[in-house]
This record gives sequence, C-alpha cells and structure tokens, in this order.
Amino acid sequence: MTVLDIRPATIDDLPAIVAMLADDPLGAARESPEDLTPYRTAFEQLATDPNQRLVVLSRDGAVVGTLQLTFVPGLSRRGALRSIIEAVRVHAAARGTGLGAQLIEWAIEESRRHGCGLVQLTTDATRTDAHRFYERLGFTPSHVGFKLAL
Repeated sequence: MTVLDIRPATIDDLPAIVAMLADDPLGAARESPEDLTPYRTAFEQLATDPNQRLVVLSRDGAVVGTLQLTFVPGLSRRGALRSIIEAVRVHAAARGTGLGAQLIEWAIEESRRHGCGLVQLTTDATRTDAHRFYERLGFTPSHVGFKLAL
C-alpha cells in the first residue's frame, strides 16, 4: 500500500527539494543543486518565520513533491489575510499522477484553516501546462504579474 504524507520540510529534505526546483528548463538555468549553502540559509529563514510553510509530499518515505505557502496580511479586501503558493514541484517520475493536485488542495485547505480570504499564485508565462493545471483546480488568470531582478 502506498503511503502519502504532506509534512513540514526538514533540512534533510533540502537536496531533494532543490533537485526538483532545478529539474526543468527554467530551474536548470537558475538553480545550483551542487551548492546547497544559499538554500540552507533560506531554509533557516523559512523555518523561523511563522508566516511560512515549506512542505514536502512524500510517497513511501521518498520526497516526490514540494511547495511553499506564505501568509500575507494586508489592508485590501477589508483587511483580508491571503496566502501565496510558490515553488510547486513534483518529481519528474511522479508527474501526471495527481500528486500536484493533492499538494494544491492541501495548500487551499491550510489557507482556509489559517483564515485566508484569498489564495493566489503565479506561474511563468511559458508554462502553459501549469496554466491548464491551475485552471482545472479552480484558479482564474485574473492578473498580470511583473518582476524586476535585483
């Protein structure tokens, strides 16, 4: 029987998480799984911030997915708390099995439990498969995002 578990990430999960972040054309150009030093620093910041949830999805003890969930207070929408889903990844060997949907559904429910009035996410404009995936899960492409590299 397959055992699935969504749990807080630990420092021991870092190599698997970074490998998933690097395992696509966009990630391959911006991630460095051979040097985990900057990722360890970021992990410690996430682990000590009460508004952050870095989780992994494990199947039979092996990490096969990850995402980061951030809670953001704000004044808009009558002071609504919102959550932002970031860095959603499923291991290449597990894609297309429904695990990504389970991760997103977990994030939505966690956002509800936390009192959020809105869940939002962004995905790269070139990731058309991801766009269809999120729309199937009920997300609407309502905004245009902008970035400025520093």
